[in-house]
Amino acid sequence: MKISLIVAADENNGIGIDGDQPAFISADLKRFKAITTGNTIVMGRKTFEALPKGALPNRRNIVISRNPDFSVQGCDVISDPHNLKEVVRPDEKVFVIGGGEIYQIFFPLADKIILTLIHHRFDEIDTWFPEISSEKWGVESKEGPFEDPKNGLHYSYINYRRK
Repeated sequence: MKISLIVAADENNGIGIDGDQPAFISADLKRFKAITTGNTIVMGRKTFEALPKGALPNRRNIVISRNPDFSVQGCDVISDPHNLKEVVRPDEKVFVIGGGEIYQIFFPLADKIILTLIHHRFDEIDTWFPEISSEKWGVESKEGPFEDPKNGLHYSYINYRRK
């Protein structure tokens, strides 16, 4: 099973403020959809509950919840992240989409990181992505910087591969 982490983070690896993303960048959301559609996405319960319309369409949604009674339409639910390998096929492309605790769990197991780096430091951050060490991760590709026309934020796409 190949696991990719897909995330948008600021320059301090900040990914969340009060259970939501620090910024929404239209082009990044479209890129996220293009990359994950037709594949499997894995998220924690809090990330799932932050989705405005529930399960993301045209993807297999797997939600991790400590509550064994948690159930939601359109999603597979597992209570132990280590059981993921038992519920996905070896050929499935798996994208971990958050949140902070889930990234921490899957970080040592991931083969790839698909990062949208927001060239900004948000003050209110309360959730972080793990540090990407150049000793363990190599840059596979980089695009940008770009500017979001709605909020003026600059961002780059950086794909990492585990060394």
